[in-house]
Amino acid sequence: MAKSDYIQSVLDAAGNKPYSTEWYRNKIKEFGQPGRLDLIRDGKQAARPFGGTLNMFVYGPKFKKKLPYYDTFPLVLPIESYSDGFLGLNFHYLPIPLRMRLLDKMLDSDLKTSYNAIKGVKLVKPTIHKYLSGYTKSQFRKIEDDELVVATLLPVQNFKKASAKQVWAESRKMIK
Repeated sequence: MAKSDYIQSVLDAAGNKPYSTEWYRNKIKEFGQPGRLDLIRDGKQAARPFGGTLNMFVYGPKFKKKLPYYDTFPLVLPIESYSDGFLGLNFHYLPIPLRMRLLDKMLDSDLKTSYNAIKGVKLVKPTIHKYLSGYTKSQFRKIEDDELVVATLLPVQNFKKASAKQVWAESRKMIK
């Protein structure tokens, strides 16, 4: 199965050994910032999001002028489909330690869930966003099961109108 050369390099360095989150974060820093479009190009792609797993894609929201901030390179777990798009959990709205906690929760449910099943979970509140079909600017890149941890740790969020630190501070307020 096709994988991003960048993600594969991190996985190869791990050599199928169980390393800590900190080890992965250090290895990612060592390898440098991956190109967003390279990450998409090097993996399995489709015009629609892959269900039951994380997806990366480029996005330009319809109401960007009204939004206080938004992510143009979401890392999303789709949870509901609509005729005009989908509802998903964008992991980038959480700082990395909370992303990992959310990933663990989602893995406990095999990454298959619905809005009704998670709407009461405080941790997901800042991550829930609707994505409209006509505003995706790239193919959806499927994150394979063995890539989930690395993809979740990658610092590739691309917030507009606010810094990642500002977004994460806002998200922390939402989950208290």
